[in-house]
Amino acid sequence: MVRHVLELSRRGALRGATGLAALAALAPRPLRAQAPGPLFTLGVASGDPWPDSVVLWTRLAPAPLEDGGGMGNDAVPVAWEVAEDDGFRRVIARGEAVARPESAHAVHVEAGGLRPGRPYFYRFTAQGQQSRVGRTRTAPAPGEAAALNFLAAGCQNYEHGHFTAWHHAAREEDVAFVFHYGDYIYEHAGRRPGQGGWGPVVRSHHGPATYTLDQYRSRHAQYRTDPDLADAQAAHPFITTYDDHEVENNWAAMQSQRDGTGRFRDVVVTPEEFALRAAAAFQAWYEHTPVRPGARPRAEHITAYRRLRFGSLLDFHALDTRRFRDDQPCGDGTRIPCEAVARPDAQMLGPVQEAWLREGLREGRGTWQVLGQQVFFTPRVFPGGPISMDSWDGYPAARARVLDMLEGRNAVVLTGDVHRAWAGDIQRRPEGPALGVEFVTTSISSEGDGSEAQPTAEGVLRNNPHLRFHSNRRGYTRHEVRADQLSAIYRAVPYVERPGAPREDRAHLVTLAGRPGIVPG
Repeated sequence: MVRHVLELSRRGALRGATGLAALAALAPRPLRAQAPGPLFTLGVASGDPWPDSVVLWTRLAPAPLEDGGGMGNDAVPVAWEVAEDDGFRRVIARGEAVARPESAHAVHVEAGGLRPGRPYFYRFTAQGQQSRVGRTRTAPAPGEAAALNFLAAGCQNYEHGHFTAWHHAAREEDVAFVFHYGDYIYEHAGRRPGQGGWGPVVRSHHGPATYTLDQYRSRHAQYRTDPDLADAQAAHPFITTYDDHEVENNWAAMQSQRDGTGRFRDVVVTPEEFALRAAAAFQAWYEHTPVRPGARPRAEHITAYRRLRFGSLLDFHALDTRRFRDDQPCGDGTRIPCEAVARPDAQMLGPVQEAWLREGLREGRGTWQVLGQQVFFTPRVFPGGPISMDSWDGYPAARARVLDMLEGRNAVVLTGDVHRAWAGDIQRRPEGPALGVEFVTTSISSEGDGSEAQPTAEGVLRNNPHLRFHSNRRGYTRHEVRADQLSAIYRAVPYVERPGAPREDRAHLVTLAGRPGIVPG
């Protein structure tokens, strides 16, 4: 049996001398003086698996919270290896990347020539130091009907609690990928324990609110120093998107939340000013995310939506519901709908991404068409009639156009953002037939321990009979994909404001191929 990647990483230091001797001929001469400490403090990661390749990531940062990560301004060569075995006796790919100061000394390696549907192990070497061992997996070959499993998770507020759910996710077996729906970081200024504000302060953010590139880089680095998150990133390949807190709460296109409307009438941030902040945020997100070069931003312009195929069973459409949407109607927030909600030209995805999704669904070959996105898709009317303007409820015309695309497609929508677990049927109208299902994953830590149920949940479930499940605990979901069904196991931890919580399963829900709608597992 292959040893667990976490055990391998702990033993890596003991094997370092042997591994480095084998790499002596490969390792290039450094272009700069030796770094003043351990280089691989931010770990390793992989992502965007294709049948024949995967992205490998690391960032050199001996002082991760300092500007520049403590690396200075010189480029540094980084050797990489991919092996079939955890001892690197059967190395099947190797090469060299250059970690440059312009990209915070991060590297993105597209390791190709791999075989489909199988695990691999990888590591990096720079300036005589070796990274921990990571494990990744390629996608199944086109046409292959092999069953697969994946995880969904996000909303990991460092201040609000420990990332214990990532500890359990790292130890999940037989995982094809992890879908991270966003809110990888939170942009808020650091608070001291006991200081007021939104949510508990279990541990403090480093530094002020993030506006500059160095500040966003430092915040990403702080999150990546968390050992549970680092273990999960090293254990599985990730498909990562962003939501709002990678930039600013509830941003929309190049419109800041502080646009002179809603709660911020006395503060006006122009689109031109906000574009500078967004450009810094996108650059830092790219530098810390195992995505392919097509997602590299050009200032405030970024194309992070993409499609990945997993054999004949699953087409995965990773969406961006922030960069191309209209500003939230009615002043944002949770409000009684105003006239602007009914605008027929409402945009959530933007015309180009919407056309790309329509074409991908029309030509999709996978049994299951999965939309990995950020905000609540099905209607959610709160007691008294208000709706969330930041969700698809604020853009019903845009939702209707996507509903037209989903009919007959074995559609599954994956969602995050709200820090609670939900599940429901996707319908064109109340009491109508289901077109698909939505699985909403709770947060890793955002809003602290939580509770068994959100106080408003009973009224929401009563107002929205298409919603079938709710939990207010923290955790993630495990999805199992078969030819005849796709299931969601809602995994939770009972607390995050102290470490060491056990894993608990709260629900097992299933949707059947050709029979849309949620049934008990």
